[in-house]
Amino acid sequence: MTYLTTHNLSRQFNGQTVVKSLDLTLDKGEVLGLLGPNGAGKSTTLQMLTACLQPSEGRVEVMGKPLHTDRSLQKHIGYLPERPPLYDSFTVREQLDYAAKLYGLSKEENEQRCKTVIQLCELEEVRQKIIGRLSKGFRQRVGIAQALVHDPEIIILDEPTDGLDPMQMQSLRKLIIQLGENHAVLLSSHLLSEVETVCNRVMILHQGKQLFNENMDKLKASGETLEAVFTRLIFHDSEAAA
Repeated sequence: MTYLTTHNLSRQFNGQTVVKSLDLTLDKGEVLGLLGPNGAGKSTTLQMLTACLQPSEGRVEVMGKPLHTDRSLQKHIGYLPERPPLYDSFTVREQLDYAAKLYGLSKEENEQRCKTVIQLCELEEVRQKIIGRLSKGFRQRVGIAQALVHDPEIIILDEPTDGLDPMQMQSLRKLIIQLGENHAVLLSSHLLSEVETVCNRVMILHQGKQLFNENMDKLKASGETLEAVFTRLIFHDSEAAA
C-alpha cells in the first residue's frame, strides 16, 4: 500500500532551485534511503514532505490526499528532524507525555503509546532521567520515540545517526530496520554504508535533482556497488553543470 507520493515537487529560495521536479513513492514495509552529498536538497525535501515547508510547485499526497491543503493528514507522519525538538529540562517520560498531548491522545492512549515507544526504543533505563543529561544516542532514541508516539504510518528521519559513535549507530540502525517492517520509512543520509545497511530502496539526489531510484536487491544483482553508482552519477552531474 502506498502511503506517500509526490508529484513534480519543487522548491526555490531567492530564485535558486533547491529541489527540482521530484517524484517519489513510499510504501508500507519499505525503508527508502534518500542519499546525497551536503546541499543536495535532502532536508528541504523532508520539510516539504512533513508540511513544515510549502512547495513552490507540485504536491505531496499522504494516504492519497493532498497534504498541504489538509494539515490533519500530518497525524499519519512521524518526523525526526536533524536536531530533535526536545526540552532539556524534561524527563524522557515527560517529553513523550507532552508530545502525546499535542497529538490529542486521550489519557488512556497516552499511557499505552508512551509505554509502547519506551519499550520499542529501549528507553526503560532512562525514562525518568533528564533529557539534558542524556548521551546523543539516547537523545536520538527519544526523538524517534516522540515521532512514533501517535502511531503514524509514515516515519521520516533526517540524518538519524549523525554524530553517534559506532555502537550507537549500530543500535539505532537495528531499530530503523525493525520499524520498516510495519511502517513506511524514509531515511535521509549522506552515509552510503547506512543506506546499504537499513534500506531496501535508494534514491540519489544531487543539486535538487533525482539521479537514481532503484531497489537495493536489483542494484546488488547488477554487480555494481552503491558507492560506484553514487560516485559516477554525482561526478557526471557535476561535470554537466560546470
